[in-house]
Amino acid sequence: MPQPDMDLIQNGNRLIQEEMLYDISRLKKEHEILISSLNNEQRIIYKSIMEVVATERGGMLFVYGHGGMGKTYLYRTIPFGIRSKGKIALVVASLGIASLLLPGGRTAHSRFHIPINVNDDSTCDIKQRT
Repeated sequence: MPQPDMDLIQNGNRLIQEEMLYDISRLKKEHEILISSLNNEQRIIYKSIMEVVATERGGMLFVYGHGGMGKTYLYRTIPFGIRSKGKIALVVASLGIASLLLPGGRTAHSRFHIPINVNDDSTCDIKQRT
């Protein structure tokens, strides 16, 4: 029977460690710049999302708008707000190009190990309660 990798056990979760390496003082400065430039609609959405994060309620949030409405700017501001408080924000997008526009962004299939060739036997590596 295979034995667990002791380095992984001793070092803890690599993903959590990576997400905690951000320079919080730099993030706070960048966050202040970003948040000061939000328009009224963006600010309302931002506050709603940050309230859900702060209260740890969870849920499904959906932001919709036509091109040029400032969604990407909002999507950039949110992880800075979360990470500047020492919390973890996993930023994912469905397309590689979109993920490049977001701080620490990755494609969903890369972050969660979702197979590209999906069939009836395909699974994804999202653990329960994570």
